[in-house]
Amino acid sequence: MKRTVGLLALVTMMVFVLSACGGNNNKTDASPSASVASEETASESPSASNVSATEVAEPELKPEDGAKLKIWVDKTERTFIDSVLPDFKTKFGVDVTIEEVNIPNQAEKLETDGPAKLAADVLMLPHDKLSKLVVANLLLPNDLFEEETKASSLETAITASSYDGILYGYPETIETFGLFYNKALVKEVPKTWDEVIAFAKTFNDPANKKYTIAWLHNLYFNSMFIRPYGGYIFGKDGTDGSDIGLNNDGAVEGMKYYQSLFDIAPIKTTDLTYDIQSELFTSGKLAMTIDGPWSIGAYKGKVDFGIAPLPDLPGGKKSLSLAGVRSFYVNSYTEYPIAAKMLANFLVSKESALKDFELANIIPANKEANEDPRIKNDPILSGIVEQFKNSTPTPSIPEMNNVWGPTDAAFASIWNGKEDVKATLDKTVQSIKDLNSSVAK
Repeated sequence: MKRTVGLLALVTMMVFVLSACGGNNNKTDASPSASVASEETASESPSASNVSATEVAEPELKPEDGAKLKIWVDKTERTFIDSVLPDFKTKFGVDVTIEEVNIPNQAEKLETDGPAKLAADVLMLPHDKLSKLVVANLLLPNDLFEEETKASSLETAITASSYDGILYGYPETIETFGLFYNKALVKEVPKTWDEVIAFAKTFNDPANKKYTIAWLHNLYFNSMFIRPYGGYIFGKDGTDGSDIGLNNDGAVEGMKYYQSLFDIAPIKTTDLTYDIQSELFTSGKLAMTIDGPWSIGAYKGKVDFGIAPLPDLPGGKKSLSLAGVRSFYVNSYTEYPIAAKMLANFLVSKESALKDFELANIIPANKEANEDPRIKNDPILSGIVEQFKNSTPTPSIPEMNNVWGPTDAAFASIWNGKEDVKATLDKTVQSIKDLNSSVAK
């Protein structure tokens, strides 16, 4: 027994000495417990066992149990949404109901229906509505799919769908407006406004409701006259709400030219709605209209039309349009935030974007879809894509919400009443400043 104990003691001593002298990389404070912990950590590490990162299964994202969703859909996108929701249900097991709410009304409706928990879980918004809704805590950030969205979307779309450095949107489409023309009536597409005026002398017949051209008289469209001569909405690329350039010399010059066009487009702003404009164009009573890709679906099959860039202004000035980005967003009051985010992300995949293009003629914000030959070579959308090169995003700062009402009133006065342009714009800018001040208080 003594010999056995002595032999064990000797072996133990030799093991201790050998472990102290070798494999310690000259570190003096290694302990047996530390070695055991290191070995356990190494055995759990994928790299230690030569397992690649892709072989490590990440937790699968799943919707909440019992999740059911509602989405607000503009009538122009209804067919697309109807076509993809069954695929979403098959893949994730979530039922989604549709409520038709036109895009211009969704932001305002969310303000009232969100807190009352009556709003849709997912909705679509133009980017200029984002800031107001974020400040009101009505939208959830795009956090679960942030990196995926940034990698797959155009950079301008990501910027437009973010506020204060945080991504909220799931970008669906980029858009601006162009010159729609009836091919049966317009044989040579005008490249300048002078050519439009010349055409009007042979075509206009207001007594029989025949008009050369029409467009909705809001700031979105009328920016094409204000900005080419040096006018602007807000300074610093639309980010400085204290610097308003709607009444500077350039803006006044552009709006005087705008006012002169009433003779070739003699429809008062109060008598022109989107539906009236569409009816005139599809019935052959309106030769040209200034519109956006959202209307292509409504015109297809009713009129043979093309789209061209906007006509140049006098002095060789390009008509500069405002651009928009429409994105899906998730209502902060949703009961199923994970499922809602999954739906929004599903709707902007490359596959969904291409289907949206085919059914609703949108120009996708998805980079891969945007480069697809079906879009790049499209004979109708190419005019919008060309005009997009001469466009900039509509400002999305909170002060933008105070611009629409005063400018609508200004255009009505300038167009319908032939009011003095400079005096009207001065009054308009002061109204915007007053509204900004009252909100700030």
